[in-house]
Amino acid sequence: QGTVSVAVHDDDTGLTCALASSRQYDSASVAKVVIMEGALRRAEELGRRLTKWEQTNLRPMIIRSDNTAAVRLWADLGHARLSRLLTRAGTTGTALGPNGYWGLTRTTAADQMRLLAVLTNSRSFLKSRAYGLKLLSQVRRDQRWGVPAGMPSGLKAHVKNGWLPRATHGWRVHSVGAFTGPHRTYRIVVLSHDNPTMAYGVRTIERIAQAVHRGLRHKRGLVQGPTPENAISEEPDGSAPYGPLPGWDEPEQDATP
Repeated sequence: QGTVSVAVHDDDTGLTCALASSRQYDSASVAKVVIMEGALRRAEELGRRLTKWEQTNLRPMIIRSDNTAAVRLWADLGHARLSRLLTRAGTTGTALGPNGYWGLTRTTAADQMRLLAVLTNSRSFLKSRAYGLKLLSQVRRDQRWGVPAGMPSGLKAHVKNGWLPRATHGWRVHSVGAFTGPHRTYRIVVLSHDNPTMAYGVRTIERIAQAVHRGLRHKRGLVQGPTPENAISEEPDGSAPYGPLPGWDEPEQDATP
């Protein structure tokens, strides 16, 4: 029943696979990856380490998807700086949300793949990518559903998810992840909307992820299976209001750049 886009890239073999990867979606909490990369990049440009304030907000924003921390960092970084990051990463279909509505950033699976590459590619412009990956590897257990389902042993999952219902297109349920290990790195992105429930979206994403991991794992055993039905909450991530924003005409959800 949902609308789904997929992007896969294996850094070691060069294998790339995509399905409707230029379709745009409201990003919900996966926008926090952009915010995190913006803060890391700013510190590098200024030739300094992350401040205590930045670390105090980055960690909860990623690990427990804290929205207050996201609002603080979004406002502190500003649209101009985040737009420069998106340009540097090579995104073509991502548009930052209006004003303080970072959860309404429009994005595509292809662009989420490019943003994950900023963290996994050794030739990336972001030198502090290891810190970003570390935070994504520490996301709390109840938010680690999605693309880690079916992952093989010997790899570490770095994941960020988004889950948001709105008045149009039902639940947005997204999962983006990088999987790293000795001599192995690959990335999986699954974005979706039109899901009748959050659980429906999670189950769709996890079935796709299981198929991808199965095709890439070379007969290694599983580390993570599908999320039990009773472990999936129907509580939104709170990244945007349910209804339309006053004075803002929302773009057509299925617009393809």
